[in-house]
Amino acid sequence: MRAIEIRNKYLNFFKAHGHSIIPSSPLIPENDPSVLFTTAGMQPLVPYLLGEEHPAGTRLTDYQKCLRTNDIDEVGDNRHLTYFEMLGNWSLGDYFKEESIKMSFEFLTKELGIPAEKLSVTCFDGNEQLPKDELSASIWEKEGIPRERIYFLKDNWWIAGETGPCGPDTEMFYDTGKPKCSPECNPDCDCGKYVEIWNNVFMEFFKKEDGTLETLKQHNVDTGLGLERMAMLLQGKETPFDTEIFKPVMDKLQELQQEDLIESRRIIAEHLRSSIMVISDGGRPSNLDRGYVLRRLIRRMIRHMNKIGINLNELGNLIDINVEALKELYPDLEKNKEQIKTVIIEEKDKFVKTLDKGEREFYKDINKLKQEGKDLVPGEIVFRLYDTYGFPPEVTRDLSQENGMKISMEEFDKLFKEHQAKSRAGAEQKFKGGLASTGEQETKYHTATHLLNAALKQVLGSHVHQRGSNITAERMRFDFSHDSKMTDEEKKQTEDLVNKWIEDAIPVEKLEMKKDEAIAMGAEAMFIEKYGDIVTVYKIGDVSLELCGGPHVENTKELGHFKIKKEESSSSGVRRIKAILE
Repeated sequence: MRAIEIRNKYLNFFKAHGHSIIPSSPLIPENDPSVLFTTAGMQPLVPYLLGEEHPAGTRLTDYQKCLRTNDIDEVGDNRHLTYFEMLGNWSLGDYFKEESIKMSFEFLTKELGIPAEKLSVTCFDGNEQLPKDELSASIWEKEGIPRERIYFLKDNWWIAGETGPCGPDTEMFYDTGKPKCSPECNPDCDCGKYVEIWNNVFMEFFKKEDGTLETLKQHNVDTGLGLERMAMLLQGKETPFDTEIFKPVMDKLQELQQEDLIESRRIIAEHLRSSIMVISDGGRPSNLDRGYVLRRLIRRMIRHMNKIGINLNELGNLIDINVEALKELYPDLEKNKEQIKTVIIEEKDKFVKTLDKGEREFYKDINKLKQEGKDLVPGEIVFRLYDTYGFPPEVTRDLSQENGMKISMEEFDKLFKEHQAKSRAGAEQKFKGGLASTGEQETKYHTATHLLNAALKQVLGSHVHQRGSNITAERMRFDFSHDSKMTDEEKKQTEDLVNKWIEDAIPVEKLEMKKDEAIAMGAEAMFIEKYGDIVTVYKIGDVSLELCGGPHVENTKELGHFKIKKEESSSSGVRRIKAILE
């Protein structure tokens, strides 16, 4: 079964069960401080999981484009992906465990035709605060999963951060038919016998700062099913790279390569797809935040093209093949193809210069070592060339050997793993940072972004549009389309306008209407296509009219004094303002 068929079956199944199909949010999140990219299907729905009413109702389903950066360096094996698609369905205070589990079992066995004997499940094993989730287990048993394939695990608990909505979850696993690695082998084992395919989270509690749990008034269900993994299993393939999503590109890479390295082909195919998806949703390479992630993906891909001897001039052709393979899943790619090519090829050209610079730095280091009578290139130098110049360690190794030098790759590996651990910890902290936090100060900053957007349009011109934002309790960051640095006078005019509107004490109105009506009224949205037919519009007097999920203050007078702290370049054609409310 092809990926597009699985997606359509999923959406149609849940639509038939009373769910509204909502559009996928872009990979670049709007007004979410917690992550650089949309990392899960639930992420754009956080305000509604916390109690805000969703315009489309209490039963929702969608496919969500996701990108996670934690495992970039693991890509190349048989399973890791940075970009993936998550299918999800949600109950916002509607159905709960029984109906959720029944629908999951029906979809897997009847719609996808997976034999029930291929399925195993896990449930929450309980802890010092809560008993084990016998209710979910009993529902599974009634549906046809025998007790011997129902496992209780401590890890079957989900929370987005240290505090916030949380609850037990139940996970579904596909038995690949491989033999058990030991008598104790179960779905928690990483031997490859069991593959997780779906996770249903039952959000019935709120964890407070003191660690205690209180029962939520609104019980939610939040689910996620990985499309690529399901396609792989249903097609009987060993890896996602063997499915129709990747196969055309993988075949072309095999035809073009001078050296046969499957890991490099997978890295090129995966990073090219991820880069294409990010660029199509407005991302651009830079040295900051998500732009740096995109730059890293493109450059890692180019390094591996060099490694297996593929001419870099083939990039345009590889993009064409990728877009052709993916256009049924993501029609926007064809429309954005030429822009995608321009961005990736420009970044390739910059990286070729970087490689030249890195090589010059390498010879400075190696000549100094030779003068000191040393024949070992320390791992510290290998890592510095990699970290500072993006110079591939395998190139440093090859150049060292050509110059009769040994190389301390063990030291490099140690430094690289330390760097990787810090990056992952940072990514995890970012994920923890904001999903559970929509406090009073963050709410003020959400509203302030609307005023800033409106002020920039007046001061700089109507070409200004929001390109992203990042909000914490301490500050706001706002990206917008503009080609030149703002003058001090322009910054002051912008500040003064925002503060005037704050002093004017303008009410903030929340309106619900059809999307076409909102567009006709002149409402602005960062990604208009991400919204469903019924939208929420926030109106701030005659100043601002924007589609937005909120949350917002009731009156601008609540915001305090607005101050721009910094204005800088974010990426090509995009500027960034950092501001605070005093």
